[in-house]
Amino acid sequence: MSGQEVGCSSWFLIDQARIDAFADVTQDRQFIHVDPLRAAKTPFGGTIAHGFLTLSLLSAMGLEAQPKIEGSTMGINYGFDRIRFLSPVRVGSRVRGRFVLANVREVSTSDVDILWKATVEIENETRPALKADWLNRFYLSKDGEKQTAC
Repeated sequence: MSGQEVGCSSWFLIDQARIDAFADVTQDRQFIHVDPLRAAKTPFGGTIAHGFLTLSLLSAMGLEAQPKIEGSTMGINYGFDRIRFLSPVRVGSRVRGRFVLANVREVSTSDVDILWKATVEIENETRPALKADWLNRFYLSKDGEKQTAC
């Protein structure tokens, strides 16, 4: 199964309200994200999403699109080996995540690391918003331990 696409999420709308909310949380209020009038005068023609906003959506996209790990009691973000922001996400665009299983590594008898090749596509665009090598760690149940969803 390694090297095969395992899932694709639904589309997520990147509207100005989502961009503004992210700006408020992160305190990143650069005009290209939050000032439609000034941003209209740039080569982008309007506001664009923060790259980290697009990246943060991988969690929701992955929850929706990645297969459940049998025996997992919990999954966590473990990090990224590589992230590249390839195209701006203009306000009003929709994005979705695609996931390829790149590697599974047993850490211990109760932990496994999974490396996903993640791509965030922009609807009706040829270049993706980003590509990332994303690591998740899954903790596996021990005999008799109750399993919960990831």
